[in-house]
Amino acid sequence: MQQWQSFCTFAHGIMLRSKARHIIILILVLAGISGSASAQLNTDRITAIGRNALYFEDYVLSIQYFNQVIKLKPYLAEPYLLRAIAKIQLQDYTGALKDCDSSIELNPFQPGAFYTRGYVRRQLNMYGEAENDFTEALIFAPENKTYLMLRADVRAAQEHFDDAMADMEHLLAKEPQNPTLLFEKGVICLNNKDTACAVEALTATTKYDSQNAGSWSALGVVKLQQGDEDEALEALNKAIDLGSKWAGDYINRGVLNYRRHNYRGAIADYDQAVALAPEDAQCRYNRGMMRAELWDWNRALDDLDKAIELAPEETEMRYQRGMTLMQLGQWKRAAADFDTLRAAYPYFLPAYYLAAQAKTALGDKKAAYSLRKAAYELEQHKDSLQQTASMQRDSMPDTSMQTAKAQPRKKDRRKEFSALTAQNGTEAPEEDADYNSQTRGSIQKRYADVVNEPNIIVSYYAQKQELRRTNYQPLLTEAYNKERHLPSPVKLTPSETSLTADMVSTHFENISKLSQRLDVRQDADLYFARAMEFALVQDYVSAIDDCTKALTWLQKQGGSKGLNESVLYTFCRANWRYKQIEYQRASGEFQSEYQGKTAAKQAEMDFEIMLRDYDYVIQREPDFAFAYYNKANMLCAQKNFAAAIAHYDRAIERDQDFAEAYFNRGLTYIYTDETEKGIADLSKAGELGIYQAYNLITRLR
Repeated sequence: MQQWQSFCTFAHGIMLRSKARHIIILILVLAGISGSASAQLNTDRITAIGRNALYFEDYVLSIQYFNQVIKLKPYLAEPYLLRAIAKIQLQDYTGALKDCDSSIELNPFQPGAFYTRGYVRRQLNMYGEAENDFTEALIFAPENKTYLMLRADVRAAQEHFDDAMADMEHLLAKEPQNPTLLFEKGVICLNNKDTACAVEALTATTKYDSQNAGSWSALGVVKLQQGDEDEALEALNKAIDLGSKWAGDYINRGVLNYRRHNYRGAIADYDQAVALAPEDAQCRYNRGMMRAELWDWNRALDDLDKAIELAPEETEMRYQRGMTLMQLGQWKRAAADFDTLRAAYPYFLPAYYLAAQAKTALGDKKAAYSLRKAAYELEQHKDSLQQTASMQRDSMPDTSMQTAKAQPRKKDRRKEFSALTAQNGTEAPEEDADYNSQTRGSIQKRYADVVNEPNIIVSYYAQKQELRRTNYQPLLTEAYNKERHLPSPVKLTPSETSLTADMVSTHFENISKLSQRLDVRQDADLYFARAMEFALVQDYVSAIDDCTKALTWLQKQGGSKGLNESVLYTFCRANWRYKQIEYQRASGEFQSEYQGKTAAKQAEMDFEIMLRDYDYVIQREPDFAFAYYNKANMLCAQKNFAAAIAHYDRAIERDQDFAEAYFNRGLTYIYTDETEKGIADLSKAGELGIYQAYNLITRLR
């Protein structure tokens, strides 16, 4: 035991002082030791270090640790649960749910696992299933506050308010002055439309937590709903004085100031609301209405345009914009807004009369007459129409200034999840400020472009992909490098390294030297060596030409000699041909009409030649996963998504850890509206080290 504790201290120290690549090396060394006793010790070590990475918010790296443990001992429940916890922090709920299922299947006596799965299902709006999981967790820990609060939450989401209230009252019986519990009780009452209960609970919240802006904010919303404007204003003032950063507080106080004819105060509140939430349609709409009230028509129109751009489904907003457009004499746009309003609310008479007025101003008297006639007929049958549910629902859109609903006490739903609770109260080590990584923390919030991972290419240089588990050194390149045909070993990589000025100069010198040697003796190796140099300096036309000459010389030699070379050369030629097409597009060679048709025709031919080259590689080396992958990328570029997916499938069959293939297949599924399959593949890609996948999953969710 003492030796084990010493090792944990040693491993923890390594983790705090090392870069990510050193940690990965440590994992591989530990995992490679043979023997049953040492294997048990190795998985314990890796799990312990993975826990540290998890605690220090290095979620992507922690997943790599747990991957190693699962690979060594897939029958252990704990690493699946720990990996699920890391995926939750990255908002990969699909992947987390799958891991929770595996963990519970292997060990159904873990309250933390049921809690974790319940949380994931709650995030996926699977409220009934989540309630079952929290109930299961409570069998093992019947007084756990976290389990009870979350069960109350999902019960309320299903509108099982009595059951939800029973959970809250059970907790409040033990902690009657707990402001968090009182706040949650108030929210349940509010959702159940029991405003008296909500006021009582939220008033108690402000009593026991008087410095919490969110409590005063919620109380202000309830008072506003009750029509108690004086107390609502008092509560909102208190929330704002305490430093509230929620735009809704300023929206609601702005509404109250507007009703009290304090227009200067209302405008100031809406300015602050827009500053806090510039992409919130409600903020823009309310300020636009306020500006229109003050006849500031142009700036009102700016706000209303932005509000409708942000929330085009909110048809009611078009009424105020139509009115503003009429004041500015923009009759055509105004008529369009009122037509949209009529389509959504066919019994709203003002939209007919206003549209008729706009049509008259445009000189379309016939359309104006038809609109007035339709309005007159509706008005004549008003009494009979009012008796129908449709009339009651559709006749009157809400065109008044909008109030904001109560904000949740916790805005960041991810922070509601307790990794320690999921691990049944495991203590975490102290954090070290020196431990850092570009893949640390909530990397799903770092914006990632929705673009495919690039082709796998052959180069002398490769950026390290330390987190990815794709095998970048297949037998093909290993065999070729053993023959030492080139001055440096070739590498397969998805990421080329940018060359410095000195490196470029060196490669131009190499081209010159190889050209001199080729003047004396022509040889396949020399041609391919020069092709590699041309490609590195981005002269792809010359690289393709030399590669073709190298293949020609190999054919002259005949027999089985040069099989590896011919496959590798053909693979490179296909890649370089695609690079040349990319260059032509980027440089504008398709711009002029005559030249564009010629270039487009050539590009089409190049695509066909390129695909034939990949087919040759696949025929000669049917286990070379990168050929399927690159061909799939080309098919995807041509929008032949079904064929692309089939080739990604074949690449993954040959390399189960092919991160890039999962990522690109996931995007392709999304392009074809198979979103759930796409998210599952992106989850797998993130698990295998492409951490950008987590941002895309978050945005898709």
